[in-house]
Amino acid sequence: MNFQRGRKHEELEMNLVPLIDVLLVIIIFLVVSTTFSRVTELQINLPTAEANTPQDKPLIINVGVDEGGRYVVNNKDVSDGSIEGIADALRKAVGDGKDPTIVISADAKSTHQAVVNVMEASRQAGYSQITFATQVRSGS
Repeated sequence: MNFQRGRKHEELEMNLVPLIDVLLVIIIFLVVSTTFSRVTELQINLPTAEANTPQDKPLIINVGVDEGGRYVVNNKDVSDGSIEGIADALRKAVGDGKDPTIVISADAKSTHQAVVNVMEASRQAGYSQITFATQVRSGS
C-alpha cells in the first residue's frame, strides 16, 4: 500500500565533498611532514690495505688505467685500447716468463668497464693471477 501517492522517493546519495576535503588535508600533511633526501652522487673511497709486503713473485706486470680510459703496461702506453690490443701488450710484457701476476692500478675515476677490459685481456692471454693495487692509509 502506498500512502504517499504524489511524492516520489528520493534516491539516497553519498556526499563526497567532505571525503575529498579530508583526503586533501591528509595529503598536505604527508607532503609537509615528509623529508626528502638527495642522493646526487655516490661517494666511494679507494680501498686501503694494511698488510705485509707480498712475497716476491718472479714476474709482476703492472697495468695502469687512467680516468680517460688509457692503458699503460709496465710504463709503456698501449696504443690499441681494445681487449685484443691489451692482451697483445700483456703477452709482449711477459715474454718468455711463466705464471705472471697482473697488478691493475686503476684511477678512482676510471670506469668499471676499463678495469673489466684489462681482466678480460688477461684471461684471453692466459694469465689467471690478477690483483689490484691499493693505496696505503696515511696517518695510521
